[in-house]
This record gives sequence, structure tokens and C-alpha cells, in this order.
Amino acid sequence: MKNIAVLGAGTWGTALARMLSRQGHAVTVWSATGGNLAMLDRERRHPHLEGVTLPAEIVFTDDLSAACAERDMLVFAVGSVYIRETAARVREVLTGSPIIVTVAKGLEKDSFFTMTEVIEEELGRREELRPLPVAALSGPTHAEEVARELPTTIVAASENREVARQVQEIFSSPFMRVYTNTDVRGVELCGALKNIIALAAGISVGLGYGDNSRAALITRGMAEIARLGAAWGCTERTFYGLAGMGDLIVTATSMHSRNNRCGILIGQGYSPREAVEKVGMVVEGINALPAAMEIAEKYRVDAPLITAVDAIVNRGADPRETVLTLMNRRRRSEFRE
Repeated sequence: MKNIAVLGAGTWGTALARMLSRQGHAVTVWSATGGNLAMLDRERRHPHLEGVTLPAEIVFTDDLSAACAERDMLVFAVGSVYIRETAARVREVLTGSPIIVTVAKGLEKDSFFTMTEVIEEELGRREELRPLPVAALSGPTHAEEVARELPTTIVAASENREVARQVQEIFSSPFMRVYTNTDVRGVELCGALKNIIALAAGISVGLGYGDNSRAALITRGMAEIARLGAAWGCTERTFYGLAGMGDLIVTATSMHSRNNRCGILIGQGYSPREAVEKVGMVVEGINALPAAMEIAEKYRVDAPLITAVDAIVNRGADPRETVLTLMNRRRRSEFRE
């Protein structure tokens, strides 16, 4: 049995906390939102995880010091835009030498840092925390299905193979099969950029386009992600594995996906702000757009789909006209030689 704290009481953090508790681990869930915690503690249900009961053994707290005290593992499950702030707070109260795992998917706007890099930088400001291992957990894993214990696969990524193996061991269950990967940056880049392509797929559905369009967006979107990954020195095969193509497929096709739902609403005529409000939860694809655009520009990577989504979300471009522009781009070979 491991002593684990999950930082974040959203759907993903709660689903993982439930799974870890059901596997016999001692689990504490922390959130800065006390009212939400009180409801979870009292009702043992999450409003966005319908029909799922939370184990009585899970402890809920808004005391970060208590949550971080002498843990074997800390799981960062807050939104990507809150990772740095949370890591800075953890730095001041953390005791012991836990494995740090991030399940957030995103890129920091100004630094281009992945989530593990953000955490490592913040924790490293305190000298005794610099050796702490930080791993990423990513893959095709909707919280709604993990909470219901439907068969799921995921990737534990760390440059340290032993750390990846330990994360694999802790998160494995009869319905969660965990693979390892040492290409941390590639795994995290996939997790961030697939949300942008899922927005594009949703927009196409909202416009009334069919399966052909969505399949094309998924395939060509992965080509863009892989090109950006190559420029960043990532391992090519990562992009065609679970954290890459696997996660992209599920995010771009499922109604569990906030990014897909947000895209559908934009395609139907809602403004991006209105669409996010109607989804009612964080839409990470929108948060990832600034960093994705700057990375593509910095490394001179052709990324027409990401650029098109940015034009629609941040520059007021008309979705239908944007599609016509994409379809009328210069003709070329599918594979660049």
C-alpha cells in the first residue's frame, strides 16, 4: 500500500483517486476549493462523474501541508494553467521524497515548458527537492470511463526507467493497463497538442461535415504534431502510440471530450468564449494554442491545422471560410521526402 496525495478534485483527479483507493492505496485529495471538497466528502459523488460512488476511505482536504506530508507519491491533477502556482505552493510545504506524477496536459505559454518541466523548475528552487523524480501519465483515458472501471490503457513516462516502472506498478489495475516510455517530452507534447486537433475535429462536426472530414483531421493533425515533435527532438514512435494517436483518436471522437464538445459548439456558431462557458470545464486545447503557435514559428514547422484553429479561436476567423482555405492550399505529396 502506498500513501498518495492527488492535487486537484476535478473529474480526472477524482477518477484516479477512486481507482487508487480501490486498489488499496491510502489516498488524500487536495483542492483549493473548499466548498467543492465539502460536497465530495459529504455526498461521495462528483457532479460530472454520473453514477459513480467514491470510496469512504478517500480523505478530502484543503490543507496543502497535510496533503503533502510524508507521501510516497504526489499526483498533480490541476489544470495546466495552475501547475506552476500549485508546484510553487507544494515547494514550501513538501516533506519526504515522493515520486511526482503529473496528469495535466498542456504547454506553458511563455516558457514552452511541458508540465514536468514546470514542476521540476519550481520544486528545484528548493535545493533539497532537486533530485525528486517527476513523471508524466498520459494516454486515451477519459475520466468518465476510468471512474466506471472500463478497460483503459495509459503511458507512464520518465527518463528514469525505474521511476516509470514504479508509476506503472502503482497505477496498474485489472482495468488499467500501464505501459512505460522514456520519451517524456514526446508524451507530453502529444497530450497538449492533441487537444487542439480535437477542437478542429469538433468544429468540423459542428459545421455539419462527416466522418471523412474528421478522419482527415485526425490523420493530418497527427502529422503536424509529429513534425513539431521531431523539431523538439522527440522519438517518432511516441506519436503513433497510446499517448499520441491513441489519445488523439479518443479526444477527437468522444462526447466525453471537452475539446471536441467545445469545437462542435464553435462550429455551430457559438463564440469560443460562449462555447467554453457552455462546456463548463477547462478546455485545454484553447490554453495550449499560444505555445503551439510560437513553437511552430520558432522551429519553422508547417502546422496549417493548428494555425487554422488559432485563427478561429483567437482571431475571429469564420470556420467555414477557414475550411475552404485549408482545402485550397497548394497541392503536395502526402509524405515529405
